[in-house]
Amino acid sequence: MEGRNEEEGGTMIDILKDKQAELEALCRRYGIVKLDIFGSAVTDAFDSERSDLDFIADLGEYDATVVDRFLDMADALETLFARPVDLITIKSVRSPLFRAEMEKSRTTLYEASGDQAAA
Repeated sequence: MEGRNEEEGGTMIDILKDKQAELEALCRRYGIVKLDIFGSAVTDAFDSERSDLDFIADLGEYDATVVDRFLDMADALETLFARPVDLITIKSVRSPLFRAEMEKSRTTLYEASGDQAAA
């Protein structure tokens, strides 16, 4: 991943890399199958003072815990990165225009292995 936006002595992408282990632990804890980031955080448009982080999650099967897992993951991401987060699910993206725009910058941060995805 490349990034060019400065925040606390590094790019946003550098900060994402620095927090990769914690991010992976959160994904495992909340049963995330795949987590991507998109939008300004992975482009030149990122503003360290005002930009939020835009994540898209694949939560796997929608069971009785899905809402709690989604909300807890959103809170955990805000705590981890100390900034506002928009978390959406892959199943919620219905607009072809939004999907096309999102795909321009979408970058995978975590993908569960076969064993984790089945758990």
